[in-house]
Amino acid sequence: MGKITASRTMLQPDPRFKSPLAGKFINCLMYDGKKSTAQIVFYDALEEISKRVPDAEPMQVFETAIENVKPYIEVRSKRVGGASYQVPMQVNRARQQSLAIRWLLGAVRDKKGRPMHQKLADELVAAYKKEGVAYTKRENTHRMADANKAFAHFAW
Repeated sequence: MGKITASRTMLQPDPRFKSPLAGKFINCLMYDGKKSTAQIVFYDALEEISKRVPDAEPMQVFETAIENVKPYIEVRSKRVGGASYQVPMQVNRARQQSLAIRWLLGAVRDKKGRPMHQKLADELVAAYKKEGVAYTKRENTHRMADANKAFAHFAW
C-alpha cells in the first residue's frame, strides 16, 4: 500500500454548503491545523458578503470571485541554448483553482490591521466585481503571457 496523500478524493466538502470548493478554500485558509477557526473566518466572511452584496447569494459571490481570479494562461521559464525565455502556456484546471485560491489568500494576508473575515470579504467582493489585488495579479499574469507570445513556439 502506497502512502496516503491529500487529494481530491480525500477532500471533504464544507459542512454548511456541502461545497468541495469551499472545503478546499477552508483547508488553504487554515493555519496550524486549526480547521474550526478557519471555518469560522470563512463563514463570517460570507455573512459580511451577504450584507455588502444583498442581491446575490454569498456562496455565488465566492464561486464567481474564484472563477474571476483563475488564470487561463501563464508564463513559465524555459531554457533554450543558454537563454531563459518566458514561455506562455495554458494552465490546467486544478492549477487554475489552486492559483486563484493562493492569490486571494495572499492578497488577504498582505492586508494588515483588520479582522481576517473582513479582509477576506473585501477581497472576495472585489474579485467578484473584477477588481482587487488578486484580480490585478491575474490580469498581470495574462499581460505577461501576451507580451511573450513571440516565444510560444518554445512550449513543450
